[in-house]
Amino acid sequence: MSESIISTKNLNLWYHEKHALQDITMEIEPKKTTALIGPSGCGKSTLLRCFNRMNDLINQVKIEGELCLDGCNILSDDTDVVALRKRVGMVFQRPNPFPKSIYENIAYGPRVHGINDRKELDAIVEKSLKHAALWEEVCDRLHESALGLSGGQQQRLCIARTLAVEPEVILMDEPCSALDPIATAKIENLIEMLKEDYTVIIVTHNMQQAARVSDYTGFMYLGKLIEYDSTTTIFEHPKQDLTENYITGRFG
Repeated sequence: MSESIISTKNLNLWYHEKHALQDITMEIEPKKTTALIGPSGCGKSTLLRCFNRMNDLINQVKIEGELCLDGCNILSDDTDVVALRKRVGMVFQRPNPFPKSIYENIAYGPRVHGINDRKELDAIVEKSLKHAALWEEVCDRLHESALGLSGGQQQRLCIARTLAVEPEVILMDEPCSALDPIATAKIENLIEMLKEDYTVIIVTHNMQQAARVSDYTGFMYLGKLIEYDSTTTIFEHPKQDLTENYITGRFG
């Protein structure tokens, strides 16, 4: 791999007494898509939420180890978490548009970060919706409620909302699990386009999806990163029996 944008070293996390992540060490390459796969409850989403410190919002979480973004340990006490979440955006499992217009959904983040000029906001809204492959579908109804969009459109709107604050990394927690196959295909095509400008990390239960969209894949089991390599290696020549058993459907 080339120089990583995110790296972890001996990352451990506990929920109360539960040791949910155990000695996770990995390096994530910039402007690539990395997929995290594994059975339910193995720690995929917990690891994803570490990358923008969303786990801080949960009571009685303890984290040890090192987690660096561009070489700086984001677990340090002096990390500006608001600034971190601007750099590391997140798209959730179910679309969660604000009960506002399409335009205001996109403009919200830039406004929070101090941009109020209407022309500048107009440009950000158009650029973000184009990057999310949604502009052509909504350009004539920007001031209508975002809640009137289809599920797939809402998810692309949420991606556009993330792009509006110009992150470096986009985290996606099972972004297609609530979508039909056509909407899923659009999101997968979008992920392929996004990695030209962004680093994408996706949690998915769908191994075929991981194989289609990712450059690297990490297989997790019971809180441990069992194997992490190029997606081709993981799916065609896994080094660990546990990985092979999961991918071939013998468990999970």
